[in-house]
Amino acid sequence: MMRILLVGGCALALVACSGKSADEKAMENGELADYTPPFVMSRLDFGGVIERRFRRLDANNNDKLEPSEISPRRRDLVMGFDTNGDGTVSVEEWSRGMLARFDAQDLNHDGTVTSFERERAREMNDADLPTPDDEPANNAAAAAR
Repeated sequence: MMRILLVGGCALALVACSGKSADEKAMENGELADYTPPFVMSRLDFGGVIERRFRRLDANNNDKLEPSEISPRRRDLVMGFDTNGDGTVSVEEWSRGMLARFDAQDLNHDGTVTSFERERAREMNDADLPTPDDEPANNAAAAAR
């Protein structure tokens, strides 16, 4: 019986003391409205992003990226991955090119790219790594752009 009273009393005390958390209070005051969480992408995770992005961009599913499948803003960059000069970018060429971009942004060569490293790459006019926001939702959406 004593344990029940003790546990019940503790529970009541917790309920009475619980108010809004510091994060909830900060959100109410607008302090976190512009908060951007730190970005960290490992080379292993980026490998998965590379494959998914290639498949989404390959609108005609021929395992090659043609200039017409790439947005004009990124066309020169992507077609620069065409190492054999056939006018298209294969999965292998895409992977090599994207991993080279990742490695160029990994300033301390620890296998991850952080927010700081991305910002430094932007400052050095290096093309930024794609994020999920950059990926088209599907091939139809990409073709509509």
